Amino acid sequence: MFDVVAIGEMLVDFTQERNNADGYPIVAAHPGGAVANYLAPLAKYGLSTALIAKVGNDAFGRLLSTSLQSAGINSKFVSRTSSAFTTLAFVTRDEYGEREFSFVRKPGADTLLELGDIDFSVLNQSRVLHFGSVCMTDEPSRSTHYSVVNYAKKAGLLISYDPNLRESLWQNLEEARDQILWGLSQADIIKISDSELEFLYGLSPKDGATQIFSDFSPKLVFVTCGKHGCYFKSLRADGHVPSLKGLSVVDTTGAGDIFGGSAMYAILQSGKQLELLNEDDLLYITTFACTSASLSTTKLGGLSSVPTMDEVFIKMN
Repeated sequence: MFDVVAIGEMLVDFTQERNNADGYPIVAAHPGGAVANYLAPLAKYGLSTALIAKVGNDAFGRLLSTSLQSAGINSKFVSRTSSAFTTLAFVTRDEYGEREFSFVRKPGADTLLELGDIDFSVLNQSRVLHFGSVCMTDEPSRSTHYSVVNYAKKAGLLISYDPNLRESLWQNLEEARDQILWGLSQADIIKISDSELEFLYGLSPKDGATQIFSDFSPKLVFVTCGKHGCYFKSLRADGHVPSLKGLSVVDTTGAGDIFGGSAMYAILQSGKQLELLNEDDLLYITTFACTSASLSTTKLGGLSSVPTMDEVFIKMN
């Protein structure tokens, strides 16, 4: 029995640490991928998790499988291919300090996930399915995602979705918008960033969340706003929680994913159906997730940067 299963990408993040004398970035390699990062806090905080993904039959693919196991995430459902290398992502910063993503992925192993790779029995023994849009840029992975999400919905799983838009991965942004809107239409719980709402609707977090409810009728929406915290909305309540202040931020890669996984942990631990979560419940869930995500930015990497439960509670109290 798994509490949460995710489907999507597993890749290696090369994160900029500093520049050399010639101005070129000096980078460090870390295990990553949005859905893998999402599972990391769930596993660290004691829930049972598994990842459905595809990596290359190469050194990086083998390292990633080991990293999943070290993080307590079941890697049985991660397949390998010799037809493409494991996807690599280079995370650098522009002159204004904003992150820029460059991907080695033409194609990447993650986009080759096909229906034959899927062991649907894992969904029959799970409570939640989480997915994103990074692996929906290309076939056959896009159609595989459709099938897995449809199966999970029919099986009665709670569906969680985070667009995690990376514009450079898409052939055109209209296609990206269509696929993200499909993902939103499938989800019970949505974690979306303020910049993604701007991309989709040109609206503020509050107005954008209201638009999502009008268009798709989810049960809960979180809009993450970076250093400005998170806006949440359900049918019963809405509100805002600030992020932690006074931290020495080292790397924000994966913080949104860790927010999503931490929020799901708190939701499952509440023991309540989504429709019954009141304002106090949602304030606690969002505060827990914001605290976990904020603390993760004080370390390099995504998968390996999840704070301990004690660290989170100390900051919350």
